[in-house]
Amino acid sequence: MDRRRFLSRTGWLTAGALLGPGLFSRPLVRGALAAQGDRYLVSLVLDGGNDGLNTIVPMDDGDGSLRSDYEAARLGGTGGLRLAVDGPNPLLPLSVAGLAGRDPNTGAELGMHPGLAGIVPGVIEASGDPGFGGLHALWAAGKVAVVQGCGFPDYNLSHDEARRVFHTANPRGVSALATSGWLGRTLARPAAGFGATDVPGLNFRDAVAGEFRQHATAVAAARRLSDFTMPKDVSAYSSDNAAKLAAIEALYAAQSSRPGPWRELGDAGTATFRCMDVFPAASKLYLADRAAWSAGYDKMGLGTGRDLREVAKAIYARESGDERVQAFAFRVDNGGYDTHSDQGGADPAGQHWALHAELGASLKHFFDDLADMGSALDRRVTVLVWSEFSRRVRQNDSGTDHGSQGPMFVVGGGVNGGVVGNHPNIASSDLASDGNTRYRQGTHDFRSTDVRDVYGTLLVQWLGVPAAAVIDPATGMLRLDDGPPDERWTVANFDLRRAVDGAPLFAA
Repeated sequence: MDRRRFLSRTGWLTAGALLGPGLFSRPLVRGALAAQGDRYLVSLVLDGGNDGLNTIVPMDDGDGSLRSDYEAARLGGTGGLRLAVDGPNPLLPLSVAGLAGRDPNTGAELGMHPGLAGIVPGVIEASGDPGFGGLHALWAAGKVAVVQGCGFPDYNLSHDEARRVFHTANPRGVSALATSGWLGRTLARPAAGFGATDVPGLNFRDAVAGEFRQHATAVAAARRLSDFTMPKDVSAYSSDNAAKLAAIEALYAAQSSRPGPWRELGDAGTATFRCMDVFPAASKLYLADRAAWSAGYDKMGLGTGRDLREVAKAIYARESGDERVQAFAFRVDNGGYDTHSDQGGADPAGQHWALHAELGASLKHFFDDLADMGSALDRRVTVLVWSEFSRRVRQNDSGTDHGSQGPMFVVGGGVNGGVVGNHPNIASSDLASDGNTRYRQGTHDFRSTDVRDVYGTLLVQWLGVPAAAVIDPATGMLRLDDGPPDERWTVANFDLRRAVDGAPLFAA
């Protein structure tokens, strides 16, 4: 049961309206709100096309030829991108702490790029540093699912087009789904209970992210919560600022009762004023109560970490009882993955190492922060890490060109950590004419993981959306499609499971 339904059924929503916001500062009420089971979802994009083959890497052949094929495609020596199993800066094995880290199809052992340990030379180097251990430490704690071979039929190597597919979950370009995002359609479902001026989604960029787009409710876009304010007159005659703001807010509110675009304008303005009232206060609350954790993000000096701190601010305010904070879905960007040249392999000074170290350290400190907040928050937040496509199997001179399918990560204390799905077939004899791995469905040994199945599993298992609503075209959610038999999304699988023992993606 989500927070809105919980409050309505217990009468607290009415009580809050009658007694004022002070009600929610009382410890008993705060504890009840935190205990009722709200879940959060963060979409974190590795923008530019992350090299998936150098992110989750075969360490041996198993019963196939994955490592041999990898070494044939990725060069050693100067400019080479090959990641070694041993020696300086070796791959981080997935078979650690009792976890099985094998590819379920070939039995090959898998490893992570060494940068995902979160080590940033000169900044994050010792166990006492914030973010130390990175994504690999979260993996060893059983909090990471590696979902292999994620893609879609008729893959596209244009950044914009591939992003469109990942945003909309609509690879066939069905017109009914073209202007909304997979998460936006979830926010817009009548059962979600959000109105036009509610703000259940929040992204930390200059525009609303594609996966949030819809027309039923509001989504906020801001670089920092503290900046979500209207510019104020700073002249000597600024004593009437409050009156000016109230007048403008009243103008927007008046439009909400008018038809057509006037109402849309009024609703958008009202939602904006709501954000102005709430978000800067949420930032101040976090900075006052969690100064040491905030300083940890600053010490890392990483943009992704600072963006995740903004997510932490919103979550902390909501968990502290500020019912005005409605956001439970968030979007964070980590850019720079378009590595056509000078990508770097296991060199800590290389581009890919720096990007992965930023990702790993930021996620580790973020989940440490959540765990310290209490109320099992680290188990109630899930982060989906994705990129619009992977990179070509065979490297170019010192980098990689645009590719097809690659791994996604599902991270959180509520995740059954492990390997999900098959590693793509990277044998040169099986690649498409452009040198990329093939998307396959059906009973093929190297069956791909359709990105819609990842989204569907998150919606059904994590956010509690009924499966019928996810697959029914009439709802505008995900959609079964047609196409060549070896590419068709033949059976939707919104129950992705860990390969080694069939455990569901999320713990009960």
